[in-house]
Amino acid sequence: MTLHLRQICLVAETLEPVIDDLTQILGLQPCYVDPGVAAFGLENTLMPLGRNFLEVVAPVKPNTAAGRYLERRSGNGGYMVITQADSKASQLDARTRALTHDIRIAHETEREDWHLIQFHPGDLEAAFLEIETDAYNDFEGNWMPVGGSGWESSIDQSRTIDFVGVELQSKDPSALAKKWANVIGTSVVEEANKRYLTLNNARLYFTSLGDDRGAGLSGLHITVTDKAAIENEARLRGCRVSPNSVEICGVNWYLHQQ
Repeated sequence: MTLHLRQICLVAETLEPVIDDLTQILGLQPCYVDPGVAAFGLENTLMPLGRNFLEVVAPVKPNTAAGRYLERRSGNGGYMVITQADSKASQLDARTRALTHDIRIAHETEREDWHLIQFHPGDLEAAFLEIETDAYNDFEGNWMPVGGSGWESSIDQSRTIDFVGVELQSKDPSALAKKWANVIGTSVVEEANKRYLTLNNARLYFTSLGDDRGAGLSGLHITVTDKAAIENEARLRGCRVSPNSVEICGVNWYLHQQ
């Protein structure tokens, strides 16, 4: 099965100033607001990273799943790893594997030729894993969470190019990697003191806890054209800057100069 990392979802207490930080520091441009997330007590904004996407959601009502996640992890952070399968059959194979390994389905939606499955973060520990398919399964084109098409004019790669990796932290990263591998249908790779799964366009890294916030989506690896400009803007906006990374929305963004 081929899975493509198509979208990362972050959760914030409020959309601003997070959206402003992301646009000003990383050079991203908003492309879509999904009114459908209101059914979950949320508001959102989506931005393309290359041909893939970053979403930020924030609760607008009490007692939402996103709000409880904010409480559990003591603030803003990573929330969902959203992938696109190469076929409906591949997606359903992952669904079968998940249920076989006692990974619950948190939410499932099917509308005509679009099918979305979210696997439970209580079982996958660090984040939701979502797998989607549609009539196209075009990793560079149509994407239902941003309305299908029409988002292409918002692509801005003058500063940030694309995702290349996700870090999922856990007190037992080896066990967590195996859980995710069981759903995705791939093998855990261990090399150079790193543990990861390989998707079509990115790696999922499984790391030990790096802070006191517990298991979660703690980092994103991105390719960039201007690392210095990103670091300078992050400092000006009061974000933490470390060697090769900046912190935005409670997530460490690891900068890979291209």
